[in-house]
Amino acid sequence: MNLDRLETSRLVHRFGFGPRVGEFTTYLKQGVPATRDSLLTVPSADFGLASITLPTFTDLGKRPEPNNTEIIPFIVGMKTQTENLISWWMDRMALGDNGLTERMTWFWHGHWATSISKINHPLPMYKQNETFRKYALGNFAEMSRAMLTDGALQYWLDGQESTFKSPNENLGREFMELFTLGVNRYSEDDVKAIARSLTGYQVANSSGTVTFNLKRHDTKAVTLLGTTKHFTGEEVSDFLVARDDCARFISERLWYRFISSTEAMPNNFAGIQSFANREISSVVAAIAKDSAMRDPKNAMVKSPVDWFISAARALELTPSKLKTPAQLKNYLNKLGQIPFYPPSVGGWPSGEAWLSSASAQYRIAFATWLVKQSQLRGLLEIPVERRVLSSADWLGVAQWSPRTQAALRNSLSDPMEFAVLALCSPEYVVNA
Repeated sequence: MNLDRLETSRLVHRFGFGPRVGEFTTYLKQGVPATRDSLLTVPSADFGLASITLPTFTDLGKRPEPNNTEIIPFIVGMKTQTENLISWWMDRMALGDNGLTERMTWFWHGHWATSISKINHPLPMYKQNETFRKYALGNFAEMSRAMLTDGALQYWLDGQESTFKSPNENLGREFMELFTLGVNRYSEDDVKAIARSLTGYQVANSSGTVTFNLKRHDTKAVTLLGTTKHFTGEEVSDFLVARDDCARFISERLWYRFISSTEAMPNNFAGIQSFANREISSVVAAIAKDSAMRDPKNAMVKSPVDWFISAARALELTPSKLKTPAQLKNYLNKLGQIPFYPPSVGGWPSGEAWLSSASAQYRIAFATWLVKQSQLRGLLEIPVERRVLSSADWLGVAQWSPRTQAALRNSLSDPMEFAVLALCSPEYVVNA
């Protein structure tokens, strides 16, 4: 296998959302270092993103009683704004000239996993999404403080119910285990201590506005990870993020999502040291430059959203303009992943969890639906006699297996069937 081609394929799919028509050929010509630099450099102006209109997200207020005349407009508003929120974000993923910021926004959505299924209001989820985008490649200490006062996250983890009389442990436990330190890096006594320190926050659920009520806050000293003092919420965040465990944990999470979900991160991984100042862009660059990026064993299965967005880019489709938004959501739901709907605070699974006979059938139906709405310019511009091998460049695939080549060769007379087979091939579903 050509390792430069393999690394280029991984870079374009993992730090963006796959190549647009003609991009992969350009990347191959300019070489791995230049491709890496291009993908890791966020432009000051992104014309693809500039073409997207931001929908209106408003505070819909408290849900009216069932017999209230306002209940129907409320339900319609909720449905419309939620659909607009999902399609707006997927448009950003699909249409951006540089995909790194949206890729990292997507990563942080899985890290600080929060679902609209409990929040029940689009506006707080939109605000959280903007916070992810603001800090996507910024300073993790600043992001952590911002997330502590994020209305959607606070409500999702019952932070608004936590008072000095009855501290709720959900937010504090997950803040350590899933967001900053990792498993087995704290004790149950630490959970009780951090729960007391994070009392006093209140949330207006429909808007996501967070306020701090000192009368509900526990002002007594606690002992957290060996340090005894009265912690404010901001101090808790800074204290956890400053620990060595945090540098290792965030590096581990990035490794897990960008390098391998099966191979353990080496103890000497350069990303840990690069995260010393908690600059996210530094550890992301370290991951992109690591030799593991070209190790053949580090294949990764695309999640359903990753697969869909990369297909949309190759097919030159805009998610919000696809026929029947409900059908798009239905396909993603069958595959098990819809933005803003993670299944738990732990986020979505990875790897072989996305591979099953049922998902393969759903993916074929999904791909067929997409292909029918595409002009297939990227495929049809390839001469028929070169189409089998060159279609790998169209989709940014490292190489087709002999079995896939045979299947594609048998479909040369039917471009739509050819495209569906390519999009559902093992080499495309799994970024080798």
